[in-house]
Amino acid sequence: MNGDATYTIGELARRAGVTVKTVRFYSDQGIVSPADRNPAGHRRYGADAVARLELVRTLRELGLGLPAIRGVLERQLALPAVAAAHAEALDMQIRVLRLRRAVLGAVARRGSSPEELTFVHRLARLSEDERGRLIGEFLAGVFGGGGPGGGGPGGRFAAAARSLTPELPEDPSAEQVEAWVELAQLAGDVEFRALLRGLVEAEAAEASGGLPGPGLAVMVRELARPAVAVAAEPGSETAARVVAELLERYGEMVPGSAGVLRGRLGERLRAMADPRRERYLELLAVVNGWAAPESWAAEVEWAVRAVGGGGGGSVAATASASASAVSGVGRGGW
Repeated sequence: MNGDATYTIGELARRAGVTVKTVRFYSDQGIVSPADRNPAGHRRYGADAVARLELVRTLRELGLGLPAIRGVLERQLALPAVAAAHAEALDMQIRVLRLRRAVLGAVARRGSSPEELTFVHRLARLSEDERGRLIGEFLAGVFGGGGPGGGGPGGRFAAAARSLTPELPEDPSAEQVEAWVELAQLAGDVEFRALLRGLVEAEAAEASGGLPGPGLAVMVRELARPAVAVAAEPGSETAARVVAELLERYGEMVPGSAGVLRGRLGERLRAMADPRRERYLELLAVVNGWAAPESWAAEVEWAVRAVGGGGGGSVAATASASASAVSGVGRGGW
């Protein structure tokens, strides 16, 4: 390219791949200055204006504002530092966009009202400390007033409480944000909290009378899985043997007559079969980046019907005793 060549504003626009209006704007802003004017007063630009305008175009497409662009062109700002700062700003924008996408996706799937939209958005925007307080209150309500490290059930089930704690990563995916929003809503469900609290208290009572052993959920899985595998009907002889052994083992945990034991066991199984339990564990796995928990729905549904604790169809469709996420920390009973 001839260093002495000059271009009209139209020629410069064509070479740089922008409009005449854009060239005029940057020229008026002092970003790209004319090298000269012709006798008629029209601006003429030097060869360096082409390269300068191409750089400006690139920086603008990357989202830099005019002050930063001017600083780079005038060597007042180092381009690497500007690029690093802008990359950090883009990271923040990406996180905000992910948050917005997650909120909109959750609202679209749930068919939320305007009031629910505001609530979901507030949950998604909670800070790390605010999320910690929300979940801390939930777990304290489930495991006892002392929380995971306190007395009573809270102390005994400290490891279980920790295993039920969601930890949203610093840069979560849209799926993790959506899972957090739904999990936070579950944590705010007073009935769900009471359900889990009842399960914790029941297991604490069942373990108080003897040596530590496997919880009820582990026991149900062990005894019911073979019957489920062979599709044994709840009223069959196979089912009768399983129920008899289940009641015998449960009787070692909780004293009482056969009728009382059967009724109490049925209540425990129905509580374990509440679909919110499994959903919490599924969401927890997504938020924490864990593998999806194993579902024990078939075993518990079968046990509910075999013990006589309730009908099978609706339970089979929705319930589960998915305790795999916590069974490894001695909390297999709920």
